Amino acid sequence: MKNDRSATSPLSTASLHILLALAGEDLHGYGIIQEIARQSNGSYRPGPGTLYDNLKKLMDQGLVIDVPRAAYPKDEDRRLYRITQTGRAVLSSEIERLREVVLTAQTRLRERKPRSI
Repeated sequence: MKNDRSATSPLSTASLHILLALAGEDLHGYGIIQEIARQSNGSYRPGPGTLYDNLKKLMDQGLVIDVPRAAYPKDEDRRLYRITQTGRAVLSSEIERLREVVLTAQTRLRERKPRSI
C-alpha cells in the first residue's frame, strides 16, 4: 500500500473530491460534479475539463473504472464510473494523511507563542 500511496499522494483537490463522490455510488460525469458540489457545500465545482482529465488519470492509476455497460440501469445512457478497491485504499490513506496535517496544524496554532521583537 505504501507504493500505491506514494504514487498518488497527495491527491489533487479534484482527484480527492472525485474519489469521495464515487465512494458512495457509481456515478456519471454530471452526477460526480453534482455530488462534489453537494459534499463541498457548493464551495468546489470542477468543470468538465478538470473532471474528465482527472477521471482519466484515476483510471490510468487503477483507482476508478468504467462500469461495464451490462451493469447499467436500463434507462442509463451515460458512462458510469466506479471507485476500485485500490481507489478506496488510496482515498483512506489520503484521508489519514490529511487528518494528520489538520492535527499538527491545530496543535501548532494552540502552541504558537508571539516572538518578542
